[in-house]
This record gives sequence, structure tokens and C-alpha cells, in this order.
Amino acid sequence: MLAAAGSLLRLRPGLILRCAPGTPRDAARWPVALLRSQGSPRYSSGGTPSGSGPQGPGKVHKVPAEHKPSQFDKKILLWTGRFKALEDIPPRIPREMIDAARNKARVKACYIMIGLTIIACFAVIASAKRAVERHESLTSWNLAKKAKWREEAALAAQAKPK
Repeated sequence: MLAAAGSLLRLRPGLILRCAPGTPRDAARWPVALLRSQGSPRYSSGGTPSGSGPQGPGKVHKVPAEHKPSQFDKKILLWTGRFKALEDIPPRIPREMIDAARNKARVKACYIMIGLTIIACFAVIASAKRAVERHESLTSWNLAKKAKWREEAALAAQAKPK
């Protein structure tokens, strides 16, 4: 069973592996509960140690930010609510943040298309009911069109000199 505690990894009961430099060498003999209380703070992409309260106005991203967002990426980050204003977006952000924002935008777009499809269905139903009241149908339109074509063909055959 794997359990992470700060910078140490517990592989199974009694076997703890040091995962990062700076961890004491005798940490393998410490109980896991003691390691969790003494562990270094774990950082999220928000920049604050877990459990340290709300973030201040100056956000610092501790996740490596290797991707420069395009204008379209910035619009997606704003639309999905990741940032409040265009000026809040840092010059480089983590790739995972952009992927998560794109996935959220994709789901929102799908919900919008589902809603528009349902609205279009109701519009077609209303249009069909009005057509029934006027005694119109696709069959009658098709028969009228074919009759018109027959008349045009007959006129063209009569006008053609022999």
C-alpha cells in the first residue's frame, strides 16, 4: 500500500522511502503519523501550502509554469472562471491548468449545443403544427414540384421543332 507523507513515501507498513533531498536519513524509522505532522508543506497549483488559509492578492504558482498561453487560451481561462481578469493571467502557466480549462470549456460548449438542439426540436415541432393547420405536407410539396416539372417538359417538347 502506498501512502505519501510530505517528501516521504510509505511503500508498505514499516518501509518508508525518502523521496526528496533534505529529508533526515533516519526518517525510515519514524512512524508515519509523526512524518505527516512534521512534513514540509505541500503546494498546490494555487501557490499556498495546503491548509494555510486563503490566498492573498499576489498569487505565486509553485507548479512549474512552462507554457506561454495564447490569446485563445487566455479567453478560455477567463471563460471557465480560472482567472477573473485578463491582467491576472501570468505570462507562463502550467500545461495542466490549460488542459483543465480546455476540458471545462469543452463540457460547457457541449451543454450549450445540447440546449440549442432541444430548442431547435421545439421550433421544428411548432413549425410542423402550423404546416398541418395550413394543410401542407412534404408529400404535397413533392407532388406539386413533380407536376410542375412534367408541365415544363411537355412545353419544351412541344416548342422543339421536328
